[in-house]
Amino acid sequence: MTNDVYDITIIGGGPVGMFAGFYAGLREAKVQIIESLEQLGGQVAALYPEKQILDVAGFAGVSGRQLIQNLQDQLDTVPEVERHLKTKVTNVTRGADYFTIETTQGTTRSRAVLLAAGNGSFKPRELRAENAEAETGKHLFYGISDLQRFANHDVLVAGGGDSAVDMALMLEPVAHQVTLIHRRNEFRGLEKMVKKLEASSVQIVTPYLIQKLTETADDRVQVEAKRLKTDDDLIDLTVDDVVVNYGFIANNKDLQSWELQPKLDHRLVQVNQELETSEPLLFCIGDQAIYPGKDTLIATGFGEAPVAVNTIMKRLYPDRRLPIHSTALKR
Repeated sequence: MTNDVYDITIIGGGPVGMFAGFYAGLREAKVQIIESLEQLGGQVAALYPEKQILDVAGFAGVSGRQLIQNLQDQLDTVPEVERHLKTKVTNVTRGADYFTIETTQGTTRSRAVLLAAGNGSFKPRELRAENAEAETGKHLFYGISDLQRFANHDVLVAGGGDSAVDMALMLEPVAHQVTLIHRRNEFRGLEKMVKKLEASSVQIVTPYLIQKLTETADDRVQVEAKRLKTDDDLIDLTVDDVVVNYGFIANNKDLQSWELQPKLDHRLVQVNQELETSEPLLFCIGDQAIYPGKDTLIATGFGEAPVAVNTIMKRLYPDRRLPIHSTALKR
C-alpha cells in the first residue's frame, strides 16, 4: 500500500473485477485491485476451473481456467493497474475528498470505490450425509480442479443446477461411468444443456437424496440414497468418487462491518442504472449488485464494468472526452 490517492479502487479480483481493472486501465485511470485470495479469478478459479462457461460472448464454451487466463492476459496489457493479493479490506470510511480503505496490508486512499466482490466469501454447500466429513478429499469432492483425477472411474455427481449438469457432461468422456443424482425430477440447468444430458450416456437417478457413504474393502464408496417422500425406498450405488454440487454458501459479513454502509436488499447491494450505490462514488458490479431485472451471469457483470468505470471517470474528470466505442480507447 502507498500514500497515493487512486482514482478507482476495485475491491474483488474475480472475473468481473479483473475486466473492470482492464477497462479502467484503458481509460488511463489510476487504479488498483484488492483481492483477499492469493490469486485472481475468484470463485471460478477456486471452485470451477474445469467447468465450461457458456455465457461469455465470442466463445462457444470456455473452461473457467482458460477464461481466467484470458482475463489475466488482458489485464497484463495494462501493467500500470496495481494488484494487491492476499489483502482483505477491513473498513471503508469517507473523507472530504477521498475514501480511506483499511486493509490487512495497510491503509490506502481512493477517490472512488468499485465493489466487485461477488457475494463475498464463499464455501461449497456441504453434503449432509453420514460419513461425508470423513470421505471429503478422499472419495467425496465439491469441485473438479483436474478432470484426469476421475479418468476411468465410476463417478456419482449430486445436484440439479447448471454446474451439476455441466460437471456430469464434462466427466462423461473421461470417466468410465457417470451417474447424476438429484432430489427432484426436474433440473434447473439451461434447457439446451439438460436436453444434452438426457441424450448422453449419463445415468439419471431422481428423485433421490444421499443419506450415507460407506467405504468398501476395495477402496470404493457405497452410496445409500433415499427416494424422496417415501419412508424406506432406498437404493445403493457403488462408485469410485462422489462429486457434490449443491451451490455455495456466501456472505458479505466483511462489508457489513465497514463504517460506510450502502443500502442493502437481502444482503445484496442496491445500485441505480449507473451502478452507483446509495453512497456517492461507491459503485458495485457483478453478483453483489442488485437492481430490477438483474440476472447474476458473468456476462452481466462484464457489461456492468464499463458502465460503472465510465460513470466514475465522467464524475472525476468532467472535462475529459468520453470514448464512444472501444477503438477510440487506444491508438
